[in-house]
Amino acid sequence: MQSQSRKTLIALVASLACAAPVWAAVGADEAATLKTELTPLGGEKAANKDGSIPAWTGGFTGKIAGEKEGGRRGDPFKAEKPLYSVTAKNMAQYTDKLSDGVKALLKKYPDSYRLDVYPTHRTAMAPQWVYDNTAKNAVTAKMNGDVPTGAYGGIPFPIPKNGLEAMWNHKLAWRGESWEADLNQYQLTSDGKVVLTTDGLIRQRMPYYFKEETGANYDGVFWEVNLTNSGPPIRAGEMIVGRQNLDEDKSASYVYLTGQRRVRKLPNACCDTPTPATAGLMSFDELSVFSGTTSRFNWKLAGKKEMLIPYNNNRILQVKDSDLVKPYHLNPDHVRWELHRVWVVEATLKDGQRHQAPKSTYYLDEDTWVAALGDRWDAKGDLWKTLWLFNYVMPDAPGTVQQTMGFYDVQTGNAYVANVLNDKPFHHRFTKRWPTDTFTGQGLASQGVR
Repeated sequence: MQSQSRKTLIALVASLACAAPVWAAVGADEAATLKTELTPLGGEKAANKDGSIPAWTGGFTGKIAGEKEGGRRGDPFKAEKPLYSVTAKNMAQYTDKLSDGVKALLKKYPDSYRLDVYPTHRTAMAPQWVYDNTAKNAVTAKMNGDVPTGAYGGIPFPIPKNGLEAMWNHKLAWRGESWEADLNQYQLTSDGKVVLTTDGLIRQRMPYYFKEETGANYDGVFWEVNLTNSGPPIRAGEMIVGRQNLDEDKSASYVYLTGQRRVRKLPNACCDTPTPATAGLMSFDELSVFSGTTSRFNWKLAGKKEMLIPYNNNRILQVKDSDLVKPYHLNPDHVRWELHRVWVVEATLKDGQRHQAPKSTYYLDEDTWVAALGDRWDAKGDLWKTLWLFNYVMPDAPGTVQQTMGFYDVQTGNAYVANVLNDKPFHHRFTKRWPTDTFTGQGLASQGVR
């Protein structure tokens, strides 16, 4: 009996270990490379072989001419001209530098879609305290199943060993502590219409990056959002709040609908469920290319490569919404592409799980860890959507910070463009820390007034 009990106990322990594996952090010697050949956030410091990707020398540390803090943003590279353009006619020359989604768009819109490629600038940076925390995380952070532990205030896995760690780097990328943006969002229909779906104010904060904290009392909430709609008229007064937790089962979102005059908790605010923040046209895990639960997928770190990705897109902020947002896709005259090294992460649906996109590939910029592009395949194995995320040089962060995003459906021709800041009196400003009840269901009940 005792022998049988012991065998049962051993089997139970083994099964638990398989269900929730714990992956160890890197050793001190390897972590020390963050001060030598790697940047403080984990990118390669050195230039590539031909110099088309320059060495990282500290990021963008200057000021942008004409830019006023808290107002409209300027373009630090406004005098630059494209080095070359990639079109449907010459794309074969650059095929190894293009994602599958970009190739599909070039073929689908051969007369209007192109990539204007500019000189590469490695503008990414963060405060010193974020660098210090990143170095600590390198030797203390672990994955306990799908939940990162032992990390705070910096990139959790600057030297990733698997795809799951890399994706958490994306989700926990540095973008400031607290900020707001006035924005528009648009649906691009397959018959060429541009439809305003949202005119709103978004307020966000990242408790994971609260500077004065140490992480000792950190409750796991890493990102919070409050979106209030002022238009179009049919959606004026709608509000949505959300709080994402490292333990994804503890994440929660609430919506206030003016017609009902009440707050409702969203029952399934994750994964491929449509989000009210985009009028139901994007799913929760398509925001910022990927922002959903990681537990439904197996994640493979497929390596690093040089790719053309949208980068340093202050350029688009200098024109009107109507000049940028055109039928079928954004106006390529205003979108800046650069050559950067990216981590390639492949996601495949786990057995027993369900998702509209059972296969995806994500391209994470090595300097910021933000996914600049992502491709999704449908259940038939056909390429379905290509997702994208623009970053902007923001010396006041300091850093190169994500904001405008969207997707193109390469099958139907539908598209969505979120967080377009161009027509607004201010683009993206960092603020004093918003109070916690700004992002809770209880707080939302007191904010809804229509």
